[in-house]
Amino acid sequence: MDGALIIDKPAGMTSHDVVARVRKIIGARRVGHTGTLDPFATGVLVTLVGRATRLAQFLSGADKEYEAVIRLGYATNTGDVTGSPQAGDALANAREPQNLSKEEIEAAMLSLKRLTEQTPPMYSAKKVGGRKLYEFARRGEQIDRKAVRIQVSEFEPLLKEGPLLKFGDEQTADLQVRVACSAGTYIRGLAEDLGKQLGVGAHLVELRRTRAGQFKIQDASTLEGLAEVSSANSIERALISPDAALAHLPAIEIDDEGVRRILNGIDIPFENSAGLQQNETIRLRDANGNLLAVGVYNDARQLIHPKVVLANVSEARP
Repeated sequence: MDGALIIDKPAGMTSHDVVARVRKIIGARRVGHTGTLDPFATGVLVTLVGRATRLAQFLSGADKEYEAVIRLGYATNTGDVTGSPQAGDALANAREPQNLSKEEIEAAMLSLKRLTEQTPPMYSAKKVGGRKLYEFARRGEQIDRKAVRIQVSEFEPLLKEGPLLKFGDEQTADLQVRVACSAGTYIRGLAEDLGKQLGVGAHLVELRRTRAGQFKIQDASTLEGLAEVSSANSIERALISPDAALAHLPAIEIDDEGVRRILNGIDIPFENSAGLQQNETIRLRDANGNLLAVGVYNDARQLIHPKVVLANVSEARP
């Protein structure tokens, strides 16, 4: 059993919990995922099964889309709903969300759409010196973090007409947003930055990933749905082949001699008639369309190096 399963992660579970459940449901030992979601978040979690777990490196950098609810009025120490309200001057001097205009909100969001760097939050799984940042944060330690390059291609209100804000108790207001961004972007960081721009303080209260690369929420199965197809011995209905999971990569057909070399981890000569770029990643298929490996093209040497070989010699020998 090799391929990808797209799971609609429920709230209250870690990504690791979901992987464990998938492993138990389908009876597979090797299951992994391509990008963590916080426990309170829901939505698209791409899991990989069997030999396809080796393909995570080609999927984890995919662009993402989210729908989120940002609560304006105060910030939290974690940047999301799981944290405690931040006390002190930052909260006491904040404006009231009721005084914000639609134009102010849209202008602030537009300014953040141009964001090109972001400092990882202290309450995140980003590692510094081999340890996760949240481990330091829970002990009250602040660690210097390097800003990382990101791209926010879309950051806009979900509601196009009428009032943008839904007002709640204690002088707070909720803003529903849609975000499209590069991998590694922290949506809670965007929420905090929006609050700073508006002078009200803000944190993330809901987060749903609606797309990861080519995989959309419409493609996802709930854990309950996965259990149903598994019990009916129809898991192939949900399983996406390794080749289809890498559909965003160009593919080339390899002749019999090339297949032999690939299966033994040997580089293959390749005249670049396909217009490949230096270090471009490619799907390598046999004459029957079977995915054998994922390779990397070296333009200077005019060859393809098989970076990850999926097929066994017994399965794919010509």
